[in-house]
Amino acid sequence: MAPTTSESQRAELHKTIWRIANDLRGSVDGWDFKTYVLGMLFYRFISENLTAYINKGEHEAGYPDFDYADLLDSEAEFGRRETVAEKGFYIVPSELFENVRERAPRDPNLNETLERVFKNIEGSAVNTDSEDDLKGLFDDLDVNSSKLGNTVAKRNEKLVKLLDAIGELPLGNFEDNSIDLFGDAYEYLMQMYASQAGKSGGEYYTPQEVSEVLAKIAVNGRTRVNKVYDPAAGSGSLLLKFAKVLGHENVGGFYGQEINLTTYNLARINMFLHDVNYEKFDLAHGDTLTDPMHWDDEPFEAIVSNPPYSTKWEGDANPLLINDERFAPAGVLAPKSKADLAFTMHILSWLAVNGTAAIVEFPGVLYRGGAERKIRKYLIDNNYVDAVIQLPPDLFFGTTIATCIIVLKKSKTDNAVLFVNASAEFKRSGNKNKLAPENQERILGLLGGRSDVDHLAKLVPNEEIAANDYNIAVSSYVEAEDTREAIDITELNAEIARIVARQAELRTSIDEIVADLEGQKS
Repeated sequence: MAPTTSESQRAELHKTIWRIANDLRGSVDGWDFKTYVLGMLFYRFISENLTAYINKGEHEAGYPDFDYADLLDSEAEFGRRETVAEKGFYIVPSELFENVRERAPRDPNLNETLERVFKNIEGSAVNTDSEDDLKGLFDDLDVNSSKLGNTVAKRNEKLVKLLDAIGELPLGNFEDNSIDLFGDAYEYLMQMYASQAGKSGGEYYTPQEVSEVLAKIAVNGRTRVNKVYDPAAGSGSLLLKFAKVLGHENVGGFYGQEINLTTYNLARINMFLHDVNYEKFDLAHGDTLTDPMHWDDEPFEAIVSNPPYSTKWEGDANPLLINDERFAPAGVLAPKSKADLAFTMHILSWLAVNGTAAIVEFPGVLYRGGAERKIRKYLIDNNYVDAVIQLPPDLFFGTTIATCIIVLKKSKTDNAVLFVNASAEFKRSGNKNKLAPENQERILGLLGGRSDVDHLAKLVPNEEIAANDYNIAVSSYVEAEDTREAIDITELNAEIARIVARQAELRTSIDEIVADLEGQKS
């Protein structure tokens, strides 16, 4: 794994990013502007990544002074085919970030230059194995958008500032530590914009500490997993947590699907920024529920997901879905207005026999009736639910609701569900709750212990859940601790008697004073 940057470096980086984002945003909405900041960060990353890769090869070959950025474009063509096969893309020296940035203030056609560069980078992968991974990555970085300015000159002025700002980010020497820093810069930007964007940000950004808990649950004690999968991948942060938890070399491949095109592009960028080679990830664009793209890759040993809450889907309006092998076993489809358990059934279908899935769920799926109850009945009767964890409120951007995690397994050693009440496991940070490291450890500890702990965890046999109408809400099984102060009724009654007696004494005294005053008047 790449070395972890110190907290002071990270704090300095975040401070600089915050300043840049505020300086550059101007009239552009922050959530829209993220595509420019993140896109340009990606451009810098792949430029430095490629340069470091080529330079290393030449230095090892006995040319210590070689620098790819100084070559003529014609001299660089010799290595194109081999480099694309290894890295997945190619950039000629004149189109590297550092060289374009250096010329930018003197380039009256900067917008056209950048448009050509981005097109050439994507074009370098055409007809190669990495074509799908590069295609459309710069689509959202529109250098001709009126959001940047009303005239070409004003747009170019903004683009120069953007190039300089991203170029000045303190990311260090690429070969030393910048893989970690680039990834950290990306995650911080996503979090910053998500917190400002409210719901639109929370839809596809899962806070880092929640991602880490999900990944650790899905890893289930293993030191290596073959393939990890997220059917609602968002910006890819959940998948990438496996690299942090296990190390890049211990994850065989990253797989996911995302319905939103812009978000899908961000997820692919995120993979590159975390130095996941194009050969190791396979992200698809489309609707997972009706058009899943990874039939040839399932089953998966580890699945994590934070699917959209109560989103609409075709459901029984599509007569083909009830016969789909992913949904058919439950004998019923999730409601058209609430696709939550459709994602759950899809995940279960694609989970390996020895695998673990950890899914963030909206609380309603735990206890609502109708079709959702029938799906829960299928899950419980077939012993697929390993645990249900109640999370604290206000963890996610865009909602303050307390969500939960459902853990699925196909090979359990008991016929019971562990219910964990983690509703108090948080630290308040800014305007959100956070799962601090100690909170995460306690949640994972309760999960690993798989035994009753007063007010925190209870192992409930499946028959008892069936008798409770297949309700799997944690509060139905784990009794909350009564934190009210215990009261001694005998002592309380004695105290009341003393107060009443004292009141009587005071009334008598007051009556005597009043009578005395009236006597003096007469």
